[in-house]
Amino acid sequence: MSKIYQAFENKKAFIPFITGGDPTLDVTEQLLYAMEEAGADLIEIGIPFSDPTAEGPVIQEANERALKAGCTTDKLFDMIKRARKKVTVPIVFLTYVNPIFTYGKERFMKKCVECGVDGIIVPDMPYEEIQELAPACDTFGIDIIPLIAPTSNARITMIAKEAKGYIYCVSSLGVTGVRSQIKTDIGSMVELVRQATDVPCAVGFGISTPQQAYDMAKVSDGAIVGSAIVKIVAKYGKGCVPHVAEYVKEMKAAVDRANG
Repeated sequence: MSKIYQAFENKKAFIPFITGGDPTLDVTEQLLYAMEEAGADLIEIGIPFSDPTAEGPVIQEANERALKAGCTTDKLFDMIKRARKKVTVPIVFLTYVNPIFTYGKERFMKKCVECGVDGIIVPDMPYEEIQELAPACDTFGIDIIPLIAPTSNARITMIAKEAKGYIYCVSSLGVTGVRSQIKTDIGSMVELVRQATDVPCAVGFGISTPQQAYDMAKVSDGAIVGSAIVKIVAKYGKGCVPHVAEYVKEMKAAVDRANG
């Protein structure tokens, strides 16, 4: 059983996302410690990239800040390896196809293992092209976390059947970002997934309030929050750690209420 799967064992998971290197790598490292202590069950880290096509303005700007501050994939790997001496929860990279192929896919997956990264999310890789990365991931035991969007039932079922780690259920079509309302029938999507697999299914895109986190976790296996956290980082810069920790604690409490 993968370490990722254990994050969901007998509970709903709260999964925060941050952009690596925003505002600095040192702050990212401190955020990992603080978020785990505040109750994060698994942490997603974005590798900064110049063309993050799935992201809205909040995370795009975080990518720009991180790159400007000198964050590279290698520096991020080194930081995670250091942080792994304390951080015990699973870590998943969110990255794009281009940085993986530029790095070399086997070399990238090998480095993930060496540094303690458990899985990858690749939002610009269609399901039909998953075999481009799957053999390298399988060789090194890295889970590819698939994204399912509110599209056709047949497609959701097809993707779910092959899933490993967890499934990232996209609450709304479009790019990432905070939304005042989530109108998609998430319950029906999750039900389809559950008919096809016992791999956990967590919901992301647009979640920012404890009530939204509770609502999404109630009908799924967990809630993923990115833009709302990245906004806090942008607002407080190098002083963001306690503010993010407080927010994570609050969101985790909301997800825990959904366990009842």
